[in-house]
Amino acid sequence: MAVLIDPPRWPAHGTHFSHLVSDTALGELLEFADANGVPVRAFDHDHYDVPERRHAELVAAGAVPVTEFELLRRLVASGLRVRTPDRTPKPAQVLPVLAAAWHDLLPSAPGLGRELVRRWQEPHRHYHDVRHLAQVLEALDVLADEPPPRPVLLAAWFHDAVYDGEPGTDEERSADLAAAELAEAGLPAAEVAEVARLVRLTIRHDPAPGDAAGVRLADADLSILGQPPGRYHVYSRDVRLEYSRFSDEIFAAGRVRVLDALSSFDPLYRSATGQRLWEAQAAHNLAEERGRWLRFGPSTG
Repeated sequence: MAVLIDPPRWPAHGTHFSHLVSDTALGELLEFADANGVPVRAFDHDHYDVPERRHAELVAAGAVPVTEFELLRRLVASGLRVRTPDRTPKPAQVLPVLAAAWHDLLPSAPGLGRELVRRWQEPHRHYHDVRHLAQVLEALDVLADEPPPRPVLLAAWFHDAVYDGEPGTDEERSADLAAAELAEAGLPAAEVAEVARLVRLTIRHDPAPGDAAGVRLADADLSILGQPPGRYHVYSRDVRLEYSRFSDEIFAAGRVRVLDALSSFDPLYRSATGQRLWEAQAAHNLAEERGRWLRFGPSTG
């Protein structure tokens, strides 16, 4: 039961890097990193990348120095190793998938598809980017045997098309954008209105009973919460980076409120498939992340 660090032998950015891992629990690794000021952006699924200049300091703080081979062996043996197929994809990896998906969805409006992809690649996005869009589209397919209706797919494409880190306002502006762009593309008024309604539903993720389209979109949007811990904590890392203008203490207070609101849903997922696939893991992930942010002081309670 230890936090391990290997020699700084991995060249990048004009220096060499070590890997910092736990051989027991991801929570142990996160707690050690937070306590020693390892920046959240350095986390990568099952380890932190730390520069050579910090190696001796982290060893002095309690990290156990081992060879790179011993570190990998113990990481794999712990079950915490996240292999490449299970990692969050790179943005470039999902772009061809998105291009094909838009062509299948609305081939008469290729320019609109390109504009949406451009929006989802804005430089201030870390979590709410093309990878999130691709995951929502994939989750929509997983949640039911039949293909998602076109309004649900369009709502997925538009639900964070406007993203400035202003919850509620972003979704409203995204819904307004959907209404304007889809009307210009010639879609029927009733379908345009349905897309805008679904986008606004992602403000609270609380679809009414019997709202099958709303349930499917809300569950897909929240599917990240039920992913394995390494991938979940990449999501948590990326959300933190989107709010990097705030101190840890201020961010923690707001983040705990968000986590409490999500945890208050019983169930979190409204579909039977969502509950089966993601409910238990989401409860664990939310509780673990909440505990992490509570360490930043009483103002987070």
